[in-house]
Amino acid sequence: MTPRALRSVVVAASVLLAPLQGMGAADHPDLGTTALAPPDGSWTWPISPAALVRPFEPPAHAYGPGHRGIDIGATPGSPVHAPAAGMVVFAGRVVDRPVISIDHGDGVVSSMEPIDPTVVVGDVVVAGSRIGSVSSEGHGAPGRLHLGIRVDGAYVDPLSLLSSPARAVLLPCC
Repeated sequence: MTPRALRSVVVAASVLLAPLQGMGAADHPDLGTTALAPPDGSWTWPISPAALVRPFEPPAHAYGPGHRGIDIGATPGSPVHAPAAGMVVFAGRVVDRPVISIDHGDGVVSSMEPIDPTVVVGDVVVAGSRIGSVSSEGHGAPGRLHLGIRVDGAYVDPLSLLSSPARAVLLPCC
C-alpha cells in the first residue's frame, strides 16, 4: 500500500471511528480491524492507570490550531512505558521540554512529553517496556503526559491504536 493510500485509509478510519473514541476495537467486534489497528493488540497505554484528560482535536488544516495527540493524567515521576515495539529515534529536549520519539515501522512514529528518558537513541523497545518517567515540565499542566502519533507524517488520534479505553476524568469547570 502506498503512503498516500494508507493516509486515506487512516483519515477514513478516524472519521468513521470518531463517535467511538475511548472504546477499543475489541469492544466492537463488528468493526473488524483498520489499517492502523495492530492485529495482535500490541499498543498499550504508556501510563497505568490511564486517565484521559484532553482528547485529540485535529486541526482544520495542516497549520491550523488543534491538539495533535492526547493528554493522559499522570503524577510527575510516574513510570512511562513504550506504547508499542519500536526503536527510539529521539530522546532529548525540544525547545523547553523533554521528549521521546519511537519509530514503530511502516511510517508510524509516537512521541511523548514531558518525559525524563531512561532510553537513548537507537534503543529497541517492546510494548510495555519502561522508557522514562513523567517530568514536571512540559506542554501542558504538570501531571500530564502528551502522546502524539504520526502516520507518514500526519497526526492521527492515538485512541484509534490503544488497546483499551482510559477511564474518564471530570475536570473543574470555569
